[in-house]
Amino acid sequence: MTLDDAVIARHTVKAFEPGKTLPQDKIDTLLNVLQNSPSSVNSQPWHFVVASTAEGRAAMAKAATNTFAYNEPKILNASHVIALCMRSDLDEQHLQNVLAQEQKDGRFVAEGAQAGQDKSRRSYVDLHRYEQRDMPQWMEKQVYLSLGGLLLGAAMLGIDATPMEGFDSRALDLSLGLREKGLTSVVLVSLGYRSEQDFNAALPKSRLPRDEIFTFI
Repeated sequence: MTLDDAVIARHTVKAFEPGKTLPQDKIDTLLNVLQNSPSSVNSQPWHFVVASTAEGRAAMAKAATNTFAYNEPKILNASHVIALCMRSDLDEQHLQNVLAQEQKDGRFVAEGAQAGQDKSRRSYVDLHRYEQRDMPQWMEKQVYLSLGGLLLGAAMLGIDATPMEGFDSRALDLSLGLREKGLTSVVLVSLGYRSEQDFNAALPKSRLPRDEIFTFI
């Protein structure tokens, strides 16, 4: 499948076929996509909770009730559901962990590179914490970068996917014990095989024309 084929074929699945499980090698590839997602100054302010069992999906489905009940089947009937979460803050321990991993992975070749990277990252953290005062929004943007890669990766692998903001984030945080870990949920993605009830599969994709969304200079 070419990239052009994948972006045209991809659509938001409205119904999954229950009981069908995705191959583990494809899931591993998607986890690799998430792990290697880009983020501002390599801040990596995220955590991903993967539900691959009925029990795990049921725990996530607790956030799809009342107003969001329409999304419950998309969680329960999927093969896997991933909760993309962000950190409540980029604290000192996290900054040190990221720096230590960069050192371990051999990113600091030139003299002073490690100190320079640490200073640069901290300057951005301070900018968003103190001057712009938008740390949550800044971190959330990084999580959405990972979402884009996940959806494109799933499309390239022929995996059906549904991104969802329609859930009770507080209920999900409590169900998964996220807040005790300094995390909060941002978006859910269900992965699996679409069923015959997925009406969206038969509908043509609709996007604004290029001359309305591109400016060439």
